[in-house]
Amino acid sequence: MILFVGSEGQHSNAVAVQRALPEVPVVSIPQVPPLSEPLTNWVALKDVADGMSQVLRVMKGEIPGDEEHLQGAKQEVQVEHLQIDQNHLWHPYTSMVKPGRVWSVRSAEGCLIQLEDGRRLVDGMASWWCAIHGYNVPELNAAAANQLGQMSHVMFGGLTHRPATLLAKQLLDCAPEGLTQVFLCDSGSVSVEVALKMSLQYWAMKGKPSKCRIATVQRGYHGDTFGAMSVCDPVRGMHTLFKGALAQQLFAEPPELSTDWSTGDDGFSSMESLLKERHQEVAAVIIEPVVQGAGGMRIYNPSYLQKLRKLCDELDVLLIFDEIATGFGRTGKLFAAEHAQVSPDIMCIGKALTGGYCTLGAAIASEKVSHGVSGPDGRQPLMHGPTFMGNPLACSIAAASIQLLLDGPWHSRVKSIEEQLVRELRPLAAYAEVEDVRVLGAIGVVELKTAPAEPQKLQAALVDQGVWLRPFGRTIYTMPPFVISSEELSRISGAIASVLDAHIPRSAE
Repeated sequence: MILFVGSEGQHSNAVAVQRALPEVPVVSIPQVPPLSEPLTNWVALKDVADGMSQVLRVMKGEIPGDEEHLQGAKQEVQVEHLQIDQNHLWHPYTSMVKPGRVWSVRSAEGCLIQLEDGRRLVDGMASWWCAIHGYNVPELNAAAANQLGQMSHVMFGGLTHRPATLLAKQLLDCAPEGLTQVFLCDSGSVSVEVALKMSLQYWAMKGKPSKCRIATVQRGYHGDTFGAMSVCDPVRGMHTLFKGALAQQLFAEPPELSTDWSTGDDGFSSMESLLKERHQEVAAVIIEPVVQGAGGMRIYNPSYLQKLRKLCDELDVLLIFDEIATGFGRTGKLFAAEHAQVSPDIMCIGKALTGGYCTLGAAIASEKVSHGVSGPDGRQPLMHGPTFMGNPLACSIAAASIQLLLDGPWHSRVKSIEEQLVRELRPLAAYAEVEDVRVLGAIGVVELKTAPAEPQKLQAALVDQGVWLRPFGRTIYTMPPFVISSEELSRISGAIASVLDAHIPRSAE
């Protein structure tokens, strides 16, 4: 119960609180008069006392409360909340004029998302692949609370702090060999921007400013900021509207799809031809190692990366691995580069870095790159400095998240997820409209032959099945938290099968 005592203004506050928290009893009483006031002024207090007694009896269950009024208040608040969202909040990849449906979330715990309407959904997305430990994690909560008690932020220009140095040490201890310099930034997309700037400045300082193009592959995705957009697929990607304003980069054919890495062509010939013909103008190659994420959840042979590393060395081209989606265990290795046993010159990370608690990214470079960027006399700065660079709160949580991951059985958990997804998703390849089913680590993908005509109905059907997935394009996929139980994972697999039964025809036996 909340008690307001005081002026008319306090009564307005009481009304606002009652609307915001309709499930909490709110009582408002006038300003208590001084003892010098006539005794008659105290008569009103008897009515207040009677009212409070009534509230307490309702709370104890001694008398029935006004449940209809309470539910009405809740519904009124919920409607207002969703109207504000619909009319004023822009959601990712959504029109403000005709926005898609959203589901209002009250809380999240473990691998479950609690909706305002009381339903609980098994989260198969790890909130776009970052909540690897699930939600409301005690260790991360403690790290956040402890850091908040010291400082939530301080500028990184001219200052440093222990959360940043602790995180840097952790990252260098587990990063691919040869990566030694850490640039902490706001997000994964910004880490790509930093990596591209490092590459361009490296060659400018080497006296080769003509090496100013970036080579990459089609079907890639690296973020939504301008530099990052320029290295996303220019035809099948989501940024074609901005093509005329973006730097024009060089694109090879994508790697060949493959989950059987013992045989088959990896598709490297297209990149090989491009680099041999254009390497004099190429500063760097950027690629998502082993798994192309938002470009179609495409898994390919690590041999591609081995050949790419060798050719970049031969032709004097830098190599950037975008591990934003794949880093921190998602593919069954701590970093996807480990599948190929090669190291990039620069590695971009984000997403799971903080366990999904707050935004943070990093571009981790080799000494060769950092020294080259600094110029012949070592005095040239890298002109990039986000306001929230090295944010202490984010660094503390990230350090705790990495430690929690490394101290736990993450590898066996991811392996178990992989084995279960293979068992439960592979049979879906029998559906007539399913093009492919592929699994790697804690990634499960069902690719359809054609995109659903009404993807929002597909998502709503999944919600009705009690799971949260976000199909896109021709794929229905899951990248769940690593702590998901086998029962929760089966609910995800079962929901995918159920919506396919309802929406996709099955091939004849």
